[in-house]
Amino acid sequence: MDGQRAGLDEIRGFHAKLMADASRSRDPRLERIFELVPREAFFPPGPWKIQLAGSQSYLETPSGDPAYLYQNTLVALDADKGINNGTPFFHAAWIGAIAPQPGETIAHIGAGTGYYSAILSMLVLEGGCLNAFEIEEELAAAARHNLAPFENVSVIAGNAALLPLPPSDLIYVNAGVRAPPLQWLQALRLGGRMIFPWRPSETVGMSALVTRSALGFELKLLMPAWFIPCIGASEGVAGSTPLDPNAARRSRSIRLTAEQVPDQTATAVYQDIWFSSASPPK
Repeated sequence: MDGQRAGLDEIRGFHAKLMADASRSRDPRLERIFELVPREAFFPPGPWKIQLAGSQSYLETPSGDPAYLYQNTLVALDADKGINNGTPFFHAAWIGAIAPQPGETIAHIGAGTGYYSAILSMLVLEGGCLNAFEIEEELAAAARHNLAPFENVSVIAGNAALLPLPPSDLIYVNAGVRAPPLQWLQALRLGGRMIFPWRPSETVGMSALVTRSALGFELKLLMPAWFIPCIGASEGVAGSTPLDPNAARRSRSIRLTAEQVPDQTATAVYQDIWFSSASPPK
């Protein structure tokens, strides 16, 4: 056995242990689900273009050996457009933060070819379902093919910033957002969570976790996050005000303008919503 490489099942199993640890979750299902869903099934045959964490350029894997995919790397879905399957440890941390539960409904915005949709869909079994939104038609078609074995998944080709979202317990957004559309917040059920990459300015990118209660939308800012822009939710937003990046980091809640006009706690103001440094009422 000396000098022989580990088999793919062993490599995938070791990767799954690292993913479960990166999630910082005590959910015992995570490791097994990360092990069961093969990342290579969601890409064309290799070699693949990958980016090491922190790099700005692609490298091509020496071959189509799936072992190259079980690293903490971005994998290009459309290199010309900069669309990637994101780094596994980052997504593990996000999945741990939103804690999907059996029976919940998920809206996955920016599903790509479906790898993280598959992971999320298995975490809401039994009785839960996932609606995967993908604006790029070719990627949506690939996701529909790749996710066919997952009976609780529906793939919607289109712009989730404009399409109605079904009532959801979780909204998982994989594209940079300047201001989340009002309809996304309204789609969240009580107790629901939304995680998205908040891009309030060109120099600020943060993971934002929103939890809906009967009294409002609590906001918790997590690790840095940099994604390609979400079309329809990342451009200059009508009614927005110039943003102080330091103020953005003090945000603790999101308010609906129709329910409460911005006050002295406002950290970012948009047409339909605004961010506040005050927590929601208890």
